[in-house]
This record gives sequence, structure tokens and C-alpha cells, in this order.
Amino acid sequence: MFFDIGPLELVALVVLAVLVFGPDKLPKMIQDAMAFIRKVREFSDSAKEDIRRELGPEFKDFEFEDLNPKTFIRKNLMNGEDEYGLSELKDLRDSLDLRKEMSEVTDLRKEMAEVTDAVNGVEPAAAGAASASGAAANGSVAAGDRLKKLGPGEPPPFDADAT
Repeated sequence: MFFDIGPLELVALVVLAVLVFGPDKLPKMIQDAMAFIRKVREFSDSAKEDIRRELGPEFKDFEFEDLNPKTFIRKNLMNGEDEYGLSELKDLRDSLDLRKEMSEVTDLRKEMAEVTDAVNGVEPAAAGAASASGAAANGSVAAGDRLKKLGPGEPPPFDADAT
């Protein structure tokens, strides 16, 4: 029905109201509640009209319902196409797919490592070992080069990532 109250719950509330207020006072209570609700609505409508009048003619299409964040997003960001904007949310989620981005970066890194190995003349089996250590892809010294002995007067290899 309304306010997520079912018909059985509504009947229970009416019976409870009759028991608490009594059948003779209940009509007066309902009239007082309706008068209060009517005054609150009148106050609200007059406040809305005052705000519209103060904002000026450029805001004549302004609706207070648009201030609700869900309505604002649906109307301004989702173009109001469907009730929940599911198609736009799906497009946004697909455009922000981190797994896809990470796989593209990983594939690009592998391709760059293959190109670098091909330019340096490294065999594919050796390239796998070098790229596994992360040395060949970023230009640092390979693991095998770090373990060889230096000759007299030969400077130690420079590792840009270590400094």
C-alpha cells in the first residue's frame, strides 16, 4: 500500500487507535491530525513559492525534488533515460575495469621485453630468465652480470633502480 505498510498492518493500527482513543474521541483526533497535515503542506508550499520568487525568473523551472541526490544524478548524469540508469552505470563500470587495464599493461610490458631482447640479441630462453628477474625490462643489470668477477680497473656495474 503506502509507507511499506500492508493491509493487515493498517487494520491493526486502526483497531489499536480505536482501543487507545475510544470510538467517541477518534473522529476528533483524525480531524486534528488532518488539519495539522494540511497546515504543514500549506507552510511547505508557501516556503517553496517564496524561495522560487527570491531566486528570480532564471530558476522558474527549479524543482525541489531535484535536490534529492538520486534524482539529481539520474536527471543530470544519467540523462534520465531509465529509472535507475543501469545502462550508463554498466558503461561506466566497463570503462573502469581495472583487470582489463592491468592485463593490457602486462601484455605491453611483455611485448616491450621481447622487443628489447630482440634488439640486444638475447635468446628467448635467456630472455625469460632475465625478464623473470625484472632486469631486462627496466634496463638494470641482469642477475648473471652481477655475479661475474670484475677485472682489474673495471668499474662495478651501475644499477639505476638501486640508487
